[in-house]
Amino acid sequence: MKDYINDFTNHLKEATSIGEGVGFYKSHKEFNNILICGLGGSGIGGTIINDVFYSKIEIPISSTKDYKIPNFVNEKTLVIASSYSGNTEETLTALKKCKKRNAEICIITSGGDLEKIAKINKYNCINIPSGGPPRAMFGYSFVQIFYVLLYYNIIDDSFKEEIKKSITLLDLEKENIKKEAKNIAKKLFQKTPVIYVANGFEGVAIRFRQQINENSKALCWHHVIPEMNHNELLGWRTNVHDLAVLFFRNNLDLHKNQIRIEINKKVIAKYTNNITEIWSQGDSKIQNTLYHINIGDWISWYLSELNEVDAIEIEVINFLKEELSKIK
Repeated sequence: MKDYINDFTNHLKEATSIGEGVGFYKSHKEFNNILICGLGGSGIGGTIINDVFYSKIEIPISSTKDYKIPNFVNEKTLVIASSYSGNTEETLTALKKCKKRNAEICIITSGGDLEKIAKINKYNCINIPSGGPPRAMFGYSFVQIFYVLLYYNIIDDSFKEEIKKSITLLDLEKENIKKEAKNIAKKLFQKTPVIYVANGFEGVAIRFRQQINENSKALCWHHVIPEMNHNELLGWRTNVHDLAVLFFRNNLDLHKNQIRIEINKKVIAKYTNNITEIWSQGDSKIQNTLYHINIGDWISWYLSELNEVDAIEIEVINFLKEELSKIK
């Protein structure tokens, strides 16, 4: 896992080359909405893409991480099915339902049944390298969603420069990122991480939570500001032992939310002094997002070392899949 995280910017570079070389069937459809089907490391890209383009495109982006699909799906829906293995049960089931609704379907995968379905039905399909854990191949699948939206004329190509700048930034700051991540991991050791982020960057918090779960083999939770100010903030009264709080912060966060975070820190500080702020670098939402994802991945790796666990091992998930396979 350490090698995969270390190669993150190389993944982004290779993903860009893959996206540039894709041969898409031209579609002249006008879409009313977009649905991204995917789970875990294959699905988080859809959540983050929604954060990036929430206020920039005119049609809504939704995600399904289930067997079901929203009732709005029809022939004017662009469906992006993302499954790294190509065999994710929930995604395959959802895709069948989208096909029945005559939706426009595009696929991102490294192979499996999803690639076969794409070939049989002549769906637009982007193939990414196989052989790695899905969560470690995030850079490949995430970048391809941008290219799908570009080729369907939903966004312009300005993201290319932002990804390029992100690569330069992360390469330049690599050692500083690793040093900060290692120090933060020490603060999380034998604690339950509580992750807070301003609205517009929730995908970053979810990604980090998932990496702590999968790589560090630990429980944690996240919430979003300002929503948490209307509920969770009151929870800082009882059962507050052994918690470590992380605020993922960005200069692009809404000013009012910046103020809220400062007030939240004062409230939380009454119950724990284990509070850390992780400020992103970069001048755009894409740069901020990729910076936070990279440092979050490093934190999860260093914490896995402290927890003395195998970051790649997923025995309990494999057990779940085996048990489900017995159901006819």
